Amino acid sequence: MIGSQGHVCSYRGGSRRASPISRRAVLGGAVGLFAAGLVEPALAQRDQTGQGTARQRVLLRGGYVLTMDPALGDFERADVLIDGSTIAAVQPSLEVADPDVEVIDASRMIVMPGFVDTHRHMWQGALRNVSPDGLLSDYTRDITGAARSVFQPEDVRIGDLVSALGALNAGVTTVLDWSHIGNSPEHTDAAIAGLREAGIRAVYAYGGGAPGPQSRYPADIRRLRMEHFSSSDDLLTLAIAAGGNPADWNLAREVGAFVSIHVVGALGPVEDAMGPDVTYIHCTNLPDDAWRRIADTGGHVSIAAPIEMQMSHGVPPVQTALDHGIRPSLSVDVETQMTSDMFTQMRTVFALQRMQANERQRVGDERAPALLGVRDVVEFATVRGAIANRLDDRIGSLTPGKQADVILLRTDAINVLPLNDAYGAIVLGMDTSNVDTVFVAGRIRKRNGALVGVDLERISRDAEASRDRIHAAAGWPVSPL
Repeated sequence: MIGSQGHVCSYRGGSRRASPISRRAVLGGAVGLFAAGLVEPALAQRDQTGQGTARQRVLLRGGYVLTMDPALGDFERADVLIDGSTIAAVQPSLEVADPDVEVIDASRMIVMPGFVDTHRHMWQGALRNVSPDGLLSDYTRDITGAARSVFQPEDVRIGDLVSALGALNAGVTTVLDWSHIGNSPEHTDAAIAGLREAGIRAVYAYGGGAPGPQSRYPADIRRLRMEHFSSSDDLLTLAIAAGGNPADWNLAREVGAFVSIHVVGALGPVEDAMGPDVTYIHCTNLPDDAWRRIADTGGHVSIAAPIEMQMSHGVPPVQTALDHGIRPSLSVDVETQMTSDMFTQMRTVFALQRMQANERQRVGDERAPALLGVRDVVEFATVRGAIANRLDDRIGSLTPGKQADVILLRTDAINVLPLNDAYGAIVLGMDTSNVDTVFVAGRIRKRNGALVGVDLERISRDAEASRDRIHAAAGWPVSPL
């Protein structure tokens, strides 16, 4: 609900409470000088991916601003100033004495941090919806079995590119690419090239692939660190897509990469290697002692609820994570069987947890948990994702000084108008069509509902050619019917 005192009501634990609003200027660096007109205007810069120019300063004027920063709160009406790649200020009625600043009217939009996906197999982008009825056993046979063994580096590049652009289109500004297509160094380099071409912020989680003499997993992570991830200012950062071998975890730590691992049913022989630099994916059917160990070692959890429900991983452990003091992040997992947007992820988690909690209350369980609220799941899709991807010092909230990964969501579309509750509209009413504008590090990647600088006809041709080649090599029919 839009509050009557100039701020937006936020939710936690299913109860309504007004988050505090800051009416003072939030100064980050030289913002005070911007307002006074004492800093020289910066010139437009060439986009690093060659996708046109991006203005150095942009003022998002008059939006419903959800900062996801508890110190700032949320604003019924406020402005957001982007300076270069960073958020410079968030406050009502900003005055910026700079004739070159670009002003975007956000008065009919929600302005918020971009969504953060903590686990997606992006190399499969050309195989979207290829196995809509498949279970985990089918996926293992068909995708990581038959298809992965015939993938060429170009198939990986176009898969990552298509998946990354789909993410940006849906307001997902950061992804963790769980890239278990390390058939050869050429395959891994192609995945990284696809991510760079898209201009998305990504954690590249280097994984193994189809067994063969060209595989260099995991030792090639040293080369990847030197050749592709030597800069601390890059949009791409490094992790390892690991199994249960502690030696691989130690190798990742040697090069400063964190660990991401699938866990279904048991942790495996990794207890002594567990730590705060590990994200555990799925975590379905884990025993309590494993959950306690994850919590005690400061581990993070990524839940892909729709896929877990669809493919027989087990019941998504949303409440179990909360019971152990872990607020989970959310992830898409595989586009072979699921849509790539975070609206679906949030809705699923929200409905599942409330169904389970309501049922326990209905039968008189005195220990029934509190209901999740819509703000909780938006937090999972932003703040908790940034933390799990080890990027919370850069992204996840509209905190001045952080990177300008910002999305604008239309509130005047027929599926949500008239706006009554900002968080409710995001979680329960919106879809990808509401994503109007997307910034990544201050660069506009989507504007007025369309991706910027993207040749969709060329990408479509490349994706279709890749699909046809993979299908033919795997012995699958190409017809969509």
